[in-house]
Parts: sequence; C-alpha cells; structure tokens
Amino acid sequence: MSSVAVLTQESFNEHRSGLLPEQVKGAVAGPSGAEDEDSLPTYKDAFPPLPEKPLPEGVQETGNAWTSKIKPLKSSVITQVFHVPLEERKYKDMNQFGEGDQAKVCLDIMHKTGAHLELSMAKDQGLSIMVSGKHDAVMKARKEIVSRLQTQASATVAIPKEHHRFVIGKSGEKLQELELKTATKIQIPRPEDPSNLIKISGTKEGLEKARHEILLISAEQDKRAVERMNIEKVYHPFITGAYNKLVGELTQETGARINVPPPSVNKTEIVITGEKEQVALAMAKIKKIYEEKKKNATTIAVEVKKSQHKYVIGPKGNTLQEILDRTGVSVEIPPLDSSSETVILRGEPDRLGQALTEVYAKANSYTVSSVSAPSWLHRFIIGKKGQNLAKITQQMPKVHIEFTEGEDKITLEGPTKDVQMVQGQIEAIVTDLVSRMDYTEISVDPKFHRHLIGKGGANINRIKEQYKVSVRIPPDNEKSNLIRIEGDPQGVQEAKKELLELASRMENERTKDMIIEQRFHRAIIGQKGEKIKEVRDKFPEVIINFPDPAQKSDIVQLRGPRTEVEKCTKFMQKMVAEMVENSFSVSVPIFKQFHKNIIGKGGANIKKIREETNTKIDLPAENSNSEMIVITGKKANCEAAKNRILAIQKELANITEVEVSIPSKLHNSLIGSKGRFVRSIMEECGGVHIHFPTEGSGIDAVTIRGPAEEVEKAKKQLLSLAEEKQTKSHTVELRAKPEYHKFLIGKGGGNIRKVRDSTGARIIFPTAEDKDQELITVIGTEEAVAEAQKELEALIKSLDNVIEDFMIVDPKHHRFFVARRGLVLRDIADEYGGVIVSFPRTGSQSDKVTLKGAKDCVEAAKKRMLELIEDLDAQVTMECVIPQKFHRSIMGPKGSRIQQITKDHNVQIKFPDREDQQAPSADAPVQENGEANGEVKEPADPLVPKKCDVIVLSGRKERCEAATEALKALVPVTISVEVPFELHRYIIGQKGSGIRKMMDEFEVNIQVPAHELQSDVISITGLASHLDRAKEGLLERVKELQAEQEDRALRSFKLTITVDPKYHPKIIGRKGAIITQIRNEHEVNIQFPEKNDENQDQITITGYEQNAVAARDAIQSIVDELEEMISEDITLDSRVHARIIGARGKGIRKIMDEFKVDVRFPQSGAADPNLVTVTGRPEQVDEAIDHLLNLEEEYMADVVENEAKMAYMKPSGSTASSMEEPRGPSKGFVVREAPWATGNEKAPDMSSSEEFPSFGAPVTNARSSPWGPKRF
Repeated sequence: MSSVAVLTQESFNEHRSGLLPEQVKGAVAGPSGAEDEDSLPTYKDAFPPLPEKPLPEGVQETGNAWTSKIKPLKSSVITQVFHVPLEERKYKDMNQFGEGDQAKVCLDIMHKTGAHLELSMAKDQGLSIMVSGKHDAVMKARKEIVSRLQTQASATVAIPKEHHRFVIGKSGEKLQELELKTATKIQIPRPEDPSNLIKISGTKEGLEKARHEILLISAEQDKRAVERMNIEKVYHPFITGAYNKLVGELTQETGARINVPPPSVNKTEIVITGEKEQVALAMAKIKKIYEEKKKNATTIAVEVKKSQHKYVIGPKGNTLQEILDRTGVSVEIPPLDSSSETVILRGEPDRLGQALTEVYAKANSYTVSSVSAPSWLHRFIIGKKGQNLAKITQQMPKVHIEFTEGEDKITLEGPTKDVQMVQGQIEAIVTDLVSRMDYTEISVDPKFHRHLIGKGGANINRIKEQYKVSVRIPPDNEKSNLIRIEGDPQGVQEAKKELLELASRMENERTKDMIIEQRFHRAIIGQKGEKIKEVRDKFPEVIINFPDPAQKSDIVQLRGPRTEVEKCTKFMQKMVAEMVENSFSVSVPIFKQFHKNIIGKGGANIKKIREETNTKIDLPAENSNSEMIVITGKKANCEAAKNRILAIQKELANITEVEVSIPSKLHNSLIGSKGRFVRSIMEECGGVHIHFPTEGSGIDAVTIRGPAEEVEKAKKQLLSLAEEKQTKSHTVELRAKPEYHKFLIGKGGGNIRKVRDSTGARIIFPTAEDKDQELITVIGTEEAVAEAQKELEALIKSLDNVIEDFMIVDPKHHRFFVARRGLVLRDIADEYGGVIVSFPRTGSQSDKVTLKGAKDCVEAAKKRMLELIEDLDAQVTMECVIPQKFHRSIMGPKGSRIQQITKDHNVQIKFPDREDQQAPSADAPVQENGEANGEVKEPADPLVPKKCDVIVLSGRKERCEAATEALKALVPVTISVEVPFELHRYIIGQKGSGIRKMMDEFEVNIQVPAHELQSDVISITGLASHLDRAKEGLLERVKELQAEQEDRALRSFKLTITVDPKYHPKIIGRKGAIITQIRNEHEVNIQFPEKNDENQDQITITGYEQNAVAARDAIQSIVDELEEMISEDITLDSRVHARIIGARGKGIRKIMDEFKVDVRFPQSGAADPNLVTVTGRPEQVDEAIDHLLNLEEEYMADVVENEAKMAYMKPSGSTASSMEEPRGPSKGFVVREAPWATGNEKAPDMSSSEEFPSFGAPVTNARSSPWGPKRF
C-alpha cells in the first residue's frame, strides 16, 4: 500500500499560523537572507504518519491529524452457511455434483437475489451452502434454497379464526417476516373460508419453527379480552382528561388499550382491550371516575354569541382542552348546525367560577374590525402573489384578513391587540397607495377592444410596461365599453391619452368588405396560414378577417389606414383573379363504359392528360350513376383536356355530335325545373348527352352527343318540344303513387308511348333525385294535354281500385318465383303497380296463387306470370362446347360479358368446374398387361367433349341458340403479324409500357416471341371484332418505328476535325457556354478527346450531315481567330497582383472583358513571381499591357508609402516582460527533521519516476529510500 500526502496553499497557511510575525517575515524573505531553522515546521508536523497497526487494549492511542477523524464502519455484507441433509436433498445424483439441474438452480438463485452461493459436499453426503451478500439478499436466497434445493414437507396447525389476522399482521408484514425467518411457505385460509387450519410447507426444521411461532401468536391472543362500557357522552372528557392525559395514564397503568370515541362521533361506547386482568382493572378505574363525576359534578348554562363559539373552541379544540386542564371543568358547545347560543359548563362547583371566567375571556379575546379601502386598491394591498399580505400575516398569524370583491372595505378578525396592529399597518398602506396611485375609466367601443390589445397582447403589454400601469379591458361576454386604468397618476394619464388616440385612429380607419367566394378562402389562407401571413407581412397595418366557415359567408373584412386598405384590396383581388382563372370548371359527359379507357391501365392515360394540360380531372365513383367528368384549371387548358377526352370516346365508339339551333329564350323551359325535361329526353334516347349553352350567352346552338340513331331520335324530340313551346305550350301536373309509375310507363315505355302517340303530349315522370316522387308533368298543346290528362287519370283511378284475384300455377314452378328471396315477385310488384302475389306454403301441394292490387295491374301481372310459366314449360337445356382455357376470357372482367348475354337473351348460363390439374393425364404411362387395380381402363373417346369444356345454357330453344352464337363469338382468335425482329424491343417499350398501351387500346393480348428465338412473328389474340383494329394499329406502329430508324441513321453521320489541344478550353468556353451554344444551334453532339486517348487533337461531331458540317465550320472559325492571337510576357511587381485581380477576380475579369484578352498570373512557388502572360489579338494585347503597367505604377506608389509607415511602427510582441529583473531560483517548501536529513540518504528527486512513481507504472528493484521501506 502506498500513500500520497498533498500540501495545499491552505494547509501551508495553517502550518504557518503558529509562527511569530518575525518568523513569518523571515520565512517570506527566504531568498534574500538565511532562514532560521527553528522557524521551519518539522516533517512529522507537516506530514503526520498513518497508524501502522491497531494498539493493544488499554493502551490509549495518541491523537493525530489522520486518526482523530476516522470512524469505524460496519460491513454491509454478511455470510451464512446452510446445511441440507442427504435425506432432504432434492437432487441426489452423486456423479454430477456442480452440474445439471442443481447448478442451474443455484445460478438462477444468484441471478434473482444478487447473493453469492458456494456449494460443498459433506462426508455424510449432505450439502453445505455458503451464502454471501447483503442481509436482505441472503435471507431471500435462503428461502429460495429451502424451497428449491430441499425436499418439501407440509403440515397444518389449527388456531381460532379470529387469531389469523394477527398471524398476517399489518399489510401482511408479519406473515412475510415469518416466512423469511423460518424459510417456509404459510397459507392462511381466506376470511370467507370457515376453515381454521393454516397450511405450512417447507423443511422439517422450518415446519417446526413456523408451527411454534404461530402457536405463540395464538397463545398470546388467548390471554386478551375485549369489553365495552356505555358511559354518557358528557362524561367522556373526564375519562380522557385534558389532551388525553388521563386515558394515557390509565393505559400505561393497567396495560389495557382504551378506545374513547372522539367528540365529533356521537357514540357512548368505550372499548377496552387487553389481557383479562388488565381489562378488569381499567374498567374498575373508569367506572370509579364516572360515578365520582356523576355524583359531584354540577352544571351551569351561559349565553355566548354564536360568532364567538369558535374562539371558545379554539384551533382543533385546544382552548376547550386548556380550560379542562386548568379547571377540571368540561365546556359543552352546541353543534355548528344548531342555532342555540347556550354553552354548558360541567364540573366541581368550586371550579365552575374560574372556568366561566376563562370562557368569557376566550370569547372576548378575539375581535372583528374593518378598514376602508377602495376595491380597486385591494390587489395592490395584496401584492404580487400575495407578497405584501404575507409580510403582515407572518408577523400576526392569528389575524384573518378578508377581502370582499366589489366592497370598499377589508375585514380583520383575530386577537384584539394583533387586530389593532394589523389595522394600523393596512391603513398606512392604504394611505400610501391613495397618495401615489390613481385610476381612471375610459369608454371605448367593444369592437375596438381586441385591436387595442393587439396580437398576443402586444399593444396593451407595451402600454403597461411603458407607463407602469394596470389596464383592465372587459372580456367580450361582458359587453361593456369601460376600460379601467390604474397606477401612477402621471402614467395613468399618459396611458389614457395613448389608448384614446389609438381608439380615435381606429374610428377614423377605413373598413372595407371584399366579396370573395368562400371556396377560395382556404386557398388564400394557405396551409397553416402561410399565404395569408405573407399578405399580412406585406401590409402590416391592415387587419384581415375571414368569416367563420360555418357561416357560409363570402365577405372578407379589411381594416386599416385608407391607402393601405386600398393597396391590400388590389393585391387580394389580383390573387382571387388568378385563382378564378385557375378554377374554371367544365363538365364533360362521357359514357360510363368508356371511363376505364380514359383512366387507362394504372391511371396512365388520365395522368398524362392531367400533366400535359395542367388541369385537375375528377371522375365519378365506380358505383355512381353519374357520367360527368369534371375538369378544373385555366379555361384554355380545360378545353384542351375536354377535347382530348372526347377524342378518346370518339375513337372507342360510333359517337356522333349534332348541333341543333333552338332560340335561347326557350332553353330554360326545355331544360325544365332542375333539368327534369331534358333528363327525360336523355334517358328515353339511350342516354345521349344534351348540352345547352351558358344562360345569358345568347347562343342558340344546342349540342347532342351519342350513338347516331339515338342522337337523331333525341334531335326530333327536342325540336318537336321546342316547336310546341314556341306555338302554344301548356303544362298540367298530376299525382300518382310512386309504385304506380312503372306500370303507367309500361315495359320498355310501351304504355306511356301509346298515350304520347295518341295525344301528342309529353309526359315526364320524377327521377330518383326529385323531392316530390308523386308528381307527373304533362306538356303540350292545351288539347293534347287535356286528352293525355284524361287518359292518365283514368289509368290512375283504375289503379286505385284494389281487387283480389287468383290463378293456377303448377307447384313445380313455384320455386322459380320465390327463389332468391322472391326476386321475380319483387320485379313483378315493381313493374305492375305494387301487386302483391302470394304463393301457398311449401309442402301444401296447393296450386292456387293469389294476386292483390289494382285491377289493371293484377291483370297485367297475371299475363306476365303466364308468359313466364310458358317460358318455363318451353325451357330446354343446351350444351355449348368451348375449351376451358377460353372461359375466363368469355366471362370478361367481373363476369360482365356473360351477364350481358344472360340479360340480352334471357337465358341462364352455367360454367363447369375447373379441371383438377393434379389429376393424371391421358399421357400417363400404361400399367403392365393393361391393368390398373385389377380393372381394365378404357381409353377416353376423343370425340366426346371433356366435362370441363361444356357450358350449359337453359331457356327457350331459340334464345339458347342465339346465346350459344354470342358465346362462340367471344372465343378469342389468334392471328400472326410479321414484324422485323430488330423492332420488337421498341414495340415493347420501356418496362413494357408500349405493348401495354396497345393491348389496353385494342383490348387484345399481344405476344412477342422470346429474344433467343429471333422470330419475326408477333401473335395477337382477342375477339375477332378487335383483331383487325389491333393488326392495323401494330403495322402503323411498325411504319413509325421504321421511319424513326431511317431518321436515326441520318442523325448518326460522324465528322472529325483536328484542333490543337491548347485551343480546346477556348472552344468549350466558360462553364461550357460556347460549345453548348454550338450544340444547340446546330442540333449536333460534339465529343472532345478523353485524357487517355491517343489522338488528343481530334474533335468528333455527330448529327445530320449538313448540321455536322455547319458545326465544324463554326469550330474552325473559332480556331482561326485563336491562331491569329499572340502571347506576350510582362513583368508586374507581385505586390500589386492582388489589387489588379480584385475581390473574387472582379478586377481582372473587367480588364479581360474590356480588352478581349486573356491574362494569366504566376502560380505560388513559380520561378519568376512577377511574370504575367497576356494573350489576344496584337493590337488588343498592346492596349491591355499599357493599362496593366499604368495600374502597376499607380498601385506601387501606395505600396512604397505603406512600407515607409511600417518602419516607424512598434514591432509586434511586447518586450516588457524581458525588462523585469530576473528572479532567483525558488527553494520550494522546506521542512526540518526530514528522514533524508538524519542519515546519509539524499533528498527525494522530484523528477525521478522511481522516487515518485506513476499509478500503475512498473516498479524497479527495491532499495532503501528516505520514505521508508516500500509496501507494494
């Protein structure tokens, strides 16, 4: 062990403090004279020795600086040894000691508890375990060892149920202590369990200890008893005594526990617990006190004001206890909720007088007073966070100070003397505040309040800080216009003046309302208010207020100085104009079936249109009935996008567009309310689109778009309707239940067409969007409308005549009508005015079907049902054989094609299950002797179609045949097209985009042969109707690619020009400017040689031949110019180079641009630092050199002048320190009687690593040292 003593300046001063002044003086003046040896501290004083070893008992240790402060420390680590006998060991495998489960358990115990375990085997094969660690860790480890390494036994002990809680202890602490102490597991039955048996598990030794401890606890509780005494509540104070002294003495004297209910609990029962003898003794003493007091005590009743009761009671009842202690008299105070003022004193007659005096003294010891103080001063009296008031209350804690809001007084309550002192202090504060503080109120319209406050309270906080005042602006909900200013009188007046000026300025400010459509508000505000922040920063004096979105208002309010408001208005109007221009919207009606083609695969088409036209295009949802595509953006862009979308539709279908001239004044009447009339024409004519010009435009042209036949039909109807409107138009409205509408219209519009044809009137039924679903409108001439009205009313009347009829339907057909939750019956009800058709219950074998509804509807429904039955009777089943590989293609996306055939031909089509691909094929090897499992397997007949290829059709024979033809027409056909192999990769396109586009456009599959086949044949598979278009499109693409190839060949013309490499940088130009200009101008590629190329003077030009020649001529002209140039070297003093070059080269660039020359300065470290090279045309070089020499002459004059000045300036670095007198060498800290002074030893060498070794450094061979023998 080594020790190091460190002597600090403080300890040095401490050592010197005992020296005489003369000695100190001598010590300080060491270097100038000889030191007095007696004045030096001894080595032992300066470095007290450490104690070598503890002294024997009885020998007193001499105190020194090291030993006096050392206190013995108790070790926190304990070690215990546990022994597990062989018969109780859980793991008894002798061959694996230190291995296996036992070792794992020990490691786990160490990890869990933090204790260290060491195992050893005794001679008797018992297990000794040494556990080291902190006390808690050792105890926990012991418990784990017992439970996991020792075999467990169990036992039960029976004690009374009421003693169980004493075994558990408070919060289970006693039980935990027992378990740790005995290393057992103790299970106590739950309170609801009637059993009184406690189960103990652990080692035999532990079981005995635990059993013994539990029985001891029970035995202790057996000695205890519980007694209850009913004693009148008024005598309880005499039993408890003042401050519970008497009951405490009784408890101490008897050893029993006495529980007296507190005064707040209205109980008379006193509970005594303890050992029987103790309880009996306590009861006797309490009874004696009670009887004695009951016999001797008398009472007197006195009246004390209710408000003074609390002073008699005192804090936490201390005053009552005090009176009881002094006089032995109990004072009974009525409850707080009682209105009684009677106080009863109970006690010895000779003590009652003294107690009464004390009661009155306490009642009158407190007083209530008030101080007049204006309510506005209250918060100044209280101070910030109650600081002012805290000073007073700390001095007089018994005084209660109460401030009442709105009242000009402060209430004080407490001991009379204290109240008088506090009153004086508060009055002084009030007088002071009144003398130096003032307040005023100003009236300002509430609408200006928030402007006075400013954003984030900026304005009002500035005024408060500047004038040291408090300003109260009423909240919005008060609707008050009074603003209160409080503080220093001068500050109040100045703040008032500024606030009034601000308010006056606001009243004179301009407020302007801008009408901006609410849809633009969010765009103007921008994300997180970024855009409106820019506007506000631009016009800081203008306040811009947007309406609440819920108000649906278009008014944006601007407030501020007139000129600023006007500027801001113009700026915002410009913003809105740009938004309006970009928010032009147009709706394009596109047939629903073409929406997917407009979107394209993965949204490619729509994305391209959006990007190229810079518009926003919204398509209706898939499940929506709407056909409108909405385009938003600038008007020109919207029109471009619209034309492109319409072009796609036109390519895909036989769509025609016709313009009809109808006077614009008739447009509104033709459109009808909410578009009812025009919608009915569009629906009737197969969903054509009719577009009327914008209202007020004065344009007569109406556009009709759709399939050619339907467009012609719609045109006729529109013109006839316009003619009717022009001649004499008459309108009548009828009402009929919505369920009758379908019957009135008839199947395919048959019924309504008859009425229209016979009368010439137009009948319009409501659509699903119309609010009034019963309203039917009739339009036409007066006579036609009257006739149509008559017919319709007759039909409606007949529909209202409800009858019940029946018909006979063979039970075998019942299932058809009621299947799929009665779908067929629901369709009949919808079509025939809500007729109710009732079929007999299943299993009744009845064929009678009941129909209930309007007479005409019932008849029509019967007729329809008979038609259906006839179809069912005439129904046949046909098979259509189509190879399974084509089934998916025939079905179409989501079965759309097959659904269309089913609907068109009114047949049912069932596709077979897919063939199991795992089934053995026909080509499987034949078993020997032709046997398989003992049976001869016949080969499949090639003429018999496979089951998986057969599609079954059900329906009328002629319909099934038509449907079969339709199915066969959907079978894809494959054709081959010859396309040169080298063009295949261009047809496929980047990542297959080209071929995908063609497949989407023509609805076919295009198969390009694999690259390794080198084949020219491309296969096209699809419907026969699509193949021709696809082939045509593919060949068109081939022509385009061939033309591109030819063009590519022309563009590949190469030309080489030889140019000296020294001219290359000049041809390239600054940042490639010159060469880029040549490339762009002539549309060529110009390649300069790489560093490692052999021909460093070859420049290659690629492009069209004429362009390449023109580019070569342009380069040659630059070279010719460069060859005419000369280079001249001049000498310029290097000291002026920096000034000529200028900041960031600005000066030299200006010279080079002015004289059209190139100037090169020498690099750092050049042989001649003054040599400058000028390159250019001869006359320009001469001019540039003259200019540079003039500049040198001018700048050199400055350089010479500066150097002359520097000669007279003080050189850098102060020499003051060198002028100081040299100091003598320091002797350091000197001590007397050092170890090295007594013998022949030398003083330790401070620089020696052996004398003063570093921590961790290797130690050399030991030798004697002044420090004594080394201990390491």
